[in-house]
Amino acid sequence: MDGKTVLRKMGSSDLELSPLGLGCWQFSNGQGMVGKFWPVLGKEDVLRIVQTSLKGGINWFDTAEVYGRGQSEQMLAEALRKSGALANGAHIATKWWPVLRTANSITATIHERLRLLENRTIHLHQVHQPYSFSSVRGQMNAMAELVKQGHIKNVGVSNFSADKMREADRVLREHGLRLISNQVKYSLLDRRIEQNGIMDAAKELGIAIIAYSPLEQGILSGKFHKNPALVKAITGPRKWTAAFRESGLRKSQPLIAQLEELAHKYDASPTQIALNWMIHAHGNTVFAIPGASKVHHAEENVKAMQFTLTEDELQQVDAVSKQVLQK
Repeated sequence: MDGKTVLRKMGSSDLELSPLGLGCWQFSNGQGMVGKFWPVLGKEDVLRIVQTSLKGGINWFDTAEVYGRGQSEQMLAEALRKSGALANGAHIATKWWPVLRTANSITATIHERLRLLENRTIHLHQVHQPYSFSSVRGQMNAMAELVKQGHIKNVGVSNFSADKMREADRVLREHGLRLISNQVKYSLLDRRIEQNGIMDAAKELGIAIIAYSPLEQGILSGKFHKNPALVKAITGPRKWTAAFRESGLRKSQPLIAQLEELAHKYDASPTQIALNWMIHAHGNTVFAIPGASKVHHAEENVKAMQFTLTEDELQQVDAVSKQVLQK
């Protein structure tokens, strides 16, 4: 790991970030409605995962209020503190949970976000879902207020449609700001944003796409295809999804074969090929936030930034992915 990561601007902001960030949902400590999705990680494990990511050139971390009811933010902040000078260039993205709330709670909860993050700078604050008692205008006005007060640096959204993205950006422009990102589900096995206008809107407006679940919950690693018995060992609800069923594994096999072929050429893994495709197939538009619940996952992530697939190879992977999705 040489750590020589080529940074890129996120959207129209001046944030210079690594193409991969670390998704921190798995730091939820088993708490809250979404924390049960992952096994509980000890503080030592979290520290090693964060440090491995930093050493490998990842310079930003994506967390959220709803991840373990603030546990993820807290565990991330503690790991960054314990990393000392290694974490000097670290950037934090977090998210406000909108369900059953109004935009007033964006400003009302910011001090809790900052407290749990040990008063580290929030470089990107995102609306986690498009479902709220308030309008997009109300939410963006509240976010703009936080920027003016110096509590956050930039504004993003998550799971917003193309129309809602455009509206959010329009409102922020009234404040002299821009929407810099939309965090959405995107992988070689889930390419809906290419059809529903989200990717087009992002490119047109200069908004970054932050891809979550870029490995489709681990399916793109190929390990479940090699050993379907591993599916039985999964804890949490993902093992019941269609992709993990025998028919789902059969369907995605041709894509795994293509990823394995390229992995052999680059002395890499299918995971790294999938992530490399994600961050290069659309120029600098797409960032990705794979998680890591073990140190070797973090090592896998950082190595995915240390080579670049050729234009031909990007197109080959693209074509096989589309064939699989048409089945």
